[in-house]
Amino acid sequence: MNSIYGPMLYLRHVDLLREQVPSFDTYPFNLPVVQALERIAFQKQVTFLVGENGTGKSTVLEGIAAAWGFNPEGGTLNFSFNTRASHSSLYEYLRIAKGVKRPKDGFFLRAESYYNVATYIDELDEEPVAGSERFIKDSYGGNSLHEQSHGESFFSTFVHRFGGQGIYILDEPEAALSPLRQMSLLVRMHELAEQNSQFIIATHSPILMSYPGADIFLLEGEHITPVALEDTDHYTVTRAFMTDREKMLRELLGDDYPPDT
Repeated sequence: MNSIYGPMLYLRHVDLLREQVPSFDTYPFNLPVVQALERIAFQKQVTFLVGENGTGKSTVLEGIAAAWGFNPEGGTLNFSFNTRASHSSLYEYLRIAKGVKRPKDGFFLRAESYYNVATYIDELDEEPVAGSERFIKDSYGGNSLHEQSHGESFFSTFVHRFGGQGIYILDEPEAALSPLRQMSLLVRMHELAEQNSQFIIATHSPILMSYPGADIFLLEGEHITPVALEDTDHYTVTRAFMTDREKMLRELLGDDYPPDT
């Protein structure tokens, strides 16, 4: 059994084929982080991409997922639907280096288009899987994802669809999860990591970033820098706010705080 510190990596590194990029003046290549991108190396089974809104972490993550072969809108490698062609061409200029072993499972989850994934599953389930009485939704807990709350449908995918020995690329999975559910996701991630799975996650959640032994890459301007959890704004701002909420509210709201009673 491999742990999060073990060598079981399906994706070793990703390179930007800079000499093939037609222009660094157009999107997504005009993003500072892409302009400077050469290689992202993965050394742990859990890797986080973090940074402020607009730094390009979701764009980079989408490019990695699409370069691997996932539908840019999300789902498994077998999902081929196209609701709206809004993904960038970055994946066409990325070269991925795979590990020795191939994963038996995989999923690309992105919060913004998960509704489209759920709809596609319902459309496929209008008839059972050929040659059986099973429906695709059976792999997601047995109920239509549209018949569950947003958070429940996310968590059903983590618990039921993620089967281990897989590569899981997640874009802001905390978007629909309560803090308690985020902690439950940590437990599920650990179970899957012990089953030889690899995670690459773009997130704003300091709860998820606390996963022990993970690599955290901060995307900031033209740099992708490895950092500790305690050195991220996500951690320091959240900790400062919760430690002295009254002080932070006074600084944020000024003369409007405290409100008249």
